[in-house]
Amino acid sequence: MVLSVSERTFTQEVLESPIPVLVNFEAPWCGLCRIIHPLLLQFQGQCEDQIKLVGINADENFKLSNTYRLKSLPTLLLIENGVVRHRLEGFRGRDDLRLALEEIKLNYTHRPKAYSGSKKSDLELHLA
Repeated sequence: MVLSVSERTFTQEVLESPIPVLVNFEAPWCGLCRIIHPLLLQFQGQCEDQIKLVGINADENFKLSNTYRLKSLPTLLLIENGVVRHRLEGFRGRDDLRLALEEIKLNYTHRPKAYSGSKKSDLELHLA
């Protein structure tokens, strides 16, 4: 299941996320949005905890649609540390999207994980 994000939760769920976030701007009336949804779910399953997938209803979140200057739907943005790293829009169908998602997966899932403070006690034990 894709996490639904709104203007109210965008900063916390996307901009402050410790991992890259693939943001799917979509709308209920968008046919291509429905067609690509299974591919996005598959991508989410393959990337697990290395890339977060969220969905945003572009019609209900007009400020975000304007902020990111959406020209067409669906538009996918890969945001890392609050910065747009990739923008996918105007793709012609599943094959275009599949290739783009593979590239993102290769670039963002095999990176070393950032150190998190929660393992500090383990690290101190190994150093002692």
